[in-house]
Order: sequence, then structure tokens, then C-alpha cells
Amino acid sequence: MNPIFDADCRRCPRLAAFLDAVHTEEPDYYCRPVPPFGDPLARIVLVGLAPGMHGANRTGRPFTGDHAGILLYRTLHKFGLASGPESITADDGLELKNARITNSVKCLPPANKPLPAEVKECNAYLRAELQQSRSARVILALGAIAHVAVLRAFDLPPAAFRFAHAAEHDLGAGRVLLDSYHCSRYNTQTRRLTTEMFESVIQRARDLALTP
Repeated sequence: MNPIFDADCRRCPRLAAFLDAVHTEEPDYYCRPVPPFGDPLARIVLVGLAPGMHGANRTGRPFTGDHAGILLYRTLHKFGLASGPESITADDGLELKNARITNSVKCLPPANKPLPAEVKECNAYLRAELQQSRSARVILALGAIAHVAVLRAFDLPPAAFRFAHAAEHDLGAGRVLLDSYHCSRYNTQTRRLTTEMFESVIQRARDLALTP
């Protein structure tokens, strides 16, 4: 059985070198591959892009300590999927309920832009995680890169499953891929993604996952 995560992974030379450089500048930062966070028996698995420089790369928890996590955790809490509305540090006691958060790429990429080869290399971990997440009914992709990464993990052709906000795709075996624009600062400030839009897609994920 393949591992779903390796805290010592250095498969991607560019990412490993970048983490080393950032750690030299910011010795108090986590600066390692960021593990998944949340309920191991989750019915909803949220898949992001990659750790943010001053967020997950600093704290060691996905979407924690930067702008992208503000809307995400507040919304998860609103719909009963998190014990609190904020994720501040990796040891703040926050718990997710029926939800888990992971990333397409586990290491911080320069300029927040992983190369296609790096997304592909890291897909082995996402594939293993989704294969072992037998209780998961909804895979929520935050952004187009995560959408394609999920499809690759299921050996499905991206051309047959077009990314669009709130789009739903049948993955078979009772699983659904649900798409959302990423809750990044750029998307929320330009209102490409509004609070109402994001709340609607999280509510839909909850309803699909938890309705008998």
C-alpha cells in the first residue's frame, strides 16, 4: 500500500531547494511537505493547490495562517464541518467533522505555481490518499489544477470532465467530484468567487456527502 504522505519527501528538486532556501530565511517556518488535515473517515475531501508561503508553509496545516483559509474555515464551521470558524496554528485545537483538507502539491512552490511535472510527481500521494479514503463520497476540488489532479488520481481523462464552478462529475463507485473556484485572495477580492458562491458549493458538498 502506497503512503498518502511523506514528511521527508524530496522527489521534486526545485521544490526541495526552494524549501531549503525559505527555511534559511525563515527558520521558524515549518518548511516541509504539509500533511493532510481533518477527519480520517471524512465523507468530504477538499483538495487545494499547494501550501502558501506564509500560511501552510509557516504553520504546517493546510490553509492555515493566510487569507485563503479565512473564508474556507469560516464556511466549514457555518455548515457544521469544523469545530470553530478560524484556523490559526496547527495546535489550536480545531477539529474537522466529516471533512479533510489536502493539497495537489504538498510542498510550497515558487510564486505559488507548481510545474506540471511537480503536480504529476506529487499525484502518487493524492492517489493513495483518495484510494484509502473509502468513506469519502465528495471530492471538492478548489481550482482547476486540483480538478485535474483528482481526475489523474482516478485515471480519468480531463478532457471528458470540464472544470467549472459548482460543476458535478460522477467518479463512479458512489463518488462525486465537485468543483469550486479557489478561495484565494485574488479570487475573493476580484469577486470571481463571492462568499455566497463559496457557501453554496460547501453546502452542496455537505448535502451530497451526508444525505442518506
